[in-house]
Amino acid sequence: RLVGSEMCIRDSIQSLPLSAGGKPIQPYDYQVEAVQHALNRSRALLVSPTGSGKSMMIYLLCRWMLDKNPTGKLLIIVPTTSLVAQMLADFRDYSKQDSWKADRNIHTVMSGKDKTSTKRIIISTWQSIYNQPFTYFDDFMGVFGDECHLFKAKSLTGILNKCPGAPYRVGTTGTLDGTKTHKLVLEGLFGPPIRVTSTKNLIDNKVLSNLDINCIQLKYAKEECDTMKRKTYQEEIDYIISHERRNKVAEKLCASLKGNTLVLFSQVQKHGLPFFESIQKTCTDKKCYFISGMTDAEDREEIRKIVDKSENSILVASYGTCSTGINIKNIHNIVFLHPSKSVVRVLQSIGRGLRMSETKDRVMVFDLVDDLRHKKYRNHAFNHFLERIKI
Repeated sequence: RLVGSEMCIRDSIQSLPLSAGGKPIQPYDYQVEAVQHALNRSRALLVSPTGSGKSMMIYLLCRWMLDKNPTGKLLIIVPTTSLVAQMLADFRDYSKQDSWKADRNIHTVMSGKDKTSTKRIIISTWQSIYNQPFTYFDDFMGVFGDECHLFKAKSLTGILNKCPGAPYRVGTTGTLDGTKTHKLVLEGLFGPPIRVTSTKNLIDNKVLSNLDINCIQLKYAKEECDTMKRKTYQEEIDYIISHERRNKVAEKLCASLKGNTLVLFSQVQKHGLPFFESIQKTCTDKKCYFISGMTDAEDREEIRKIVDKSENSILVASYGTCSTGINIKNIHNIVFLHPSKSVVRVLQSIGRGLRMSETKDRVMVFDLVDDLRHKKYRNHAFNHFLERIKI
C-alpha cells in the first residue's frame, strides 16, 4: 500500500503541471481532499456531481500511484465506449504541459481492440474484459470504476474479485439513487461512500452554471385523451413519440433556442432518427448532429469536440449515449424529448449542461410534459412528470 501523509499528497498534487484547454489550472480543494481520502483509505466510493471533475480526481490518483510504484499497472473501467475515448482525451488535456504524456502511458480497450498492453494504464469498458482470466488482472495495483452506478453488479463483482492483488479500489459516481448496481454492492466493492461536494455548492461557487428548468405542458385534445385512457405504458409512449404535432412543437422549440441545444430521446428508430431527419430540413440555419448506440465511438468523440466548439448547433442524442459522463461544456439548452422518471437519467441528463464555458453561465432545461389526463384518469407520461418534479 502506497501510504503518504496528507501534506505529502497535497504537495505532490500541487506540483503537477496540470492544464485544461491548454491553460494551466490548479485542482479545487474538494478534489484534493477526495484524492487524500482515497489514498489514505485505499478503498473509496466518491460521490460527486456531474461537472465536479471526477476524471481529474482519477487522473491525480493515477499519477500518484504510478509515481510511487515504478512497475505496477492501473485499470480504469467505464460503462461505455464513449467514456473510454473521453477519459483518454481528458488525460491528454490534463498532461499537455507535462513531460508525462497520456498516449505513451495509456492503452484503451473496447470492442475489436487488443486487450493487452505493456502500457501502465488500461482504460476499458467492463463489457470488454469481464470474461478475461484471473491472470489478465495480476499486474494491477489499482482499479477505478468510473460512473460505477451503471455497471452490471455481477460483472463488476467478477472483475473486482479477479484483482486480489490490487490494494487500491476507487469508484466514482454522480448519484447512488436508483442505480442499476445496488448501493450495497458498490459499498462492498469500493468501500463506504463519501460525498465530495454538491451541485448546489458548485453553482454557488461559480464552478457550475446556473440552472433554469422550464416545464412545457402539452395539452392534447379531449378526443385523444378519451382514446388513450387506460392504454398500456408502451401504447401511450408509441402514440406520443409518433405524434406529428408534438414533434413539430419540439422542432420549433429547438429552432427558437440560441446557442447549442442537446435533444435527448430514448428510441432510435421510432423517434430519434425521424426527429433528426425532420429537424435537419427545418433548421437550415443550424448544424445538426446525431448520436446513438450505433454511432462509432470515434465518431461520437469527434461530434462531441465539434459541438463543444460550435455556437449554434443541435445535437440529437440518445439517453444511453449522452445522459451520463459525456463532457460537452458548451451546451446552452437541453430538451427532454422522451418522458422519464429515472433519478439517474434525469440528474445525469441535466448535468450535461451544467459545465461552465466561455460563452455561458446558465443552462436552460426544457421538459416536455404530455398531459393526456381524462377526468380522474392520469396518464403514464404525466405521472412520470410528477416524479421528475420531485427529483
